[in-house]
Amino acid sequence: MVPRVSRGAVVATLVGNTLEFYDFIAYTFFAVYIGRAFFPTDSAVASLLLSVATFGIGFLTRPLGAVWIGAYADRVGRKPALLLTIALMSVGTLGLVATPSYASIGLAAPIILMVSRLVQGLALGGEVGPANAVLIECAPPGQRALYMSLQSASQGIATMASGVVGLVIASALTEDQLASWGWRLPFAAGLVLIPVGLYMRRTLPETLPEPKHATAGAALRAVWTDHRREVLLLVLVTASSTITTYVLNYMTTFATKTLGMSAFAGMVAPIAMGVMIVVMAPIAGLICERFGRRETLIVSRVLTIALAVPAFLYLIHERSIFALVMSVVVLTVVAMPATVVNLTVMAEVFPPESRGAGIALTYATAVTVFGATTQFVITWLLDVTGSPLAPAYYAMAAAAMSVLAALSLFAGIARRATAP
Repeated sequence: MVPRVSRGAVVATLVGNTLEFYDFIAYTFFAVYIGRAFFPTDSAVASLLLSVATFGIGFLTRPLGAVWIGAYADRVGRKPALLLTIALMSVGTLGLVATPSYASIGLAAPIILMVSRLVQGLALGGEVGPANAVLIECAPPGQRALYMSLQSASQGIATMASGVVGLVIASALTEDQLASWGWRLPFAAGLVLIPVGLYMRRTLPETLPEPKHATAGAALRAVWTDHRREVLLLVLVTASSTITTYVLNYMTTFATKTLGMSAFAGMVAPIAMGVMIVVMAPIAGLICERFGRRETLIVSRVLTIALAVPAFLYLIHERSIFALVMSVVVLTVVAMPATVVNLTVMAEVFPPESRGAGIALTYATAVTVFGATTQFVITWLLDVTGSPLAPAYYAMAAAAMSVLAALSLFAGIARRATAP
């Protein structure tokens, strides 16, 4: 039986995590309309590129948030760090909701938008380290992967909620209303719910053992000195999870801009993705515990390489809601086991006194380098090559790189475990 304090810690952590990812992810589904509001140009492609580039700006501060808040979680505690991240996300989301368009205040509009995204990135960069540390520290023996799968499940709920809200708004409003003010509504909904997360995290029990680092610098030096190799390899392993996730998040824009499907149809993609993440994440955790970290990750990545092109070909040929859902479902199902393994190993590699900083630094670096660029790269590749299969090829290349890095990572872990 999991102790009551552990269940409370898990719930409080996941609720806040869900709300923060919801606010960050919602931007991807309304990139087209945000581009029109803040970056009006004569070229629709240029406007969209500027919008997804601003989405990418939110990743620039994620390493800073990871270093600052992750180390803070190791020095002061998981609870104050998690309260800080959700407060910062509130500020960034308020900026998105309240900032007038370019037509109203000119150049100040995109500047405020970019600052808001930077604040959101700071919050999310610091969120993952302490949140994952809480989950791994609450997990009973033999259930670490299952508990870490809840991190993925919470992101799935955030993705699903973003899609549901987007679908309702796309169904209820006209295209002009969406472009004018409707795109703000999902962010406003998230802002209203953030106080719930703040309240729950105030009751969060502390899971940090006795702190061993007096300063943030000491915590980070311990991570880099003792686990440099693992950090670098985990960044490469995490790249595939990040790129696959944001390729799937891009499906709304891909369906509407590249395939000419309706906004309503496009919003079905994140709902399907969110549902499958929620369903598959705990299953993936059980698979990981049953068959092992290494085997689960490699099989998952090989399946991604094998099925990415067929899934996109089917969607491109059919151009229907059913085909969109099936493509997203297939790619999500095959990718989830590797994602859960990734999160679990990332938490297991670092000792408790450096876990918050280690997880946050590794995760935020990978997401900054690869997540910040994925949607921009895809948009650019689609325009330059003219091939609608460009996102599939990009996901395949990332999966192949992940397999090579994982083989080296697990070999190193095995050597360390058997060293005298």
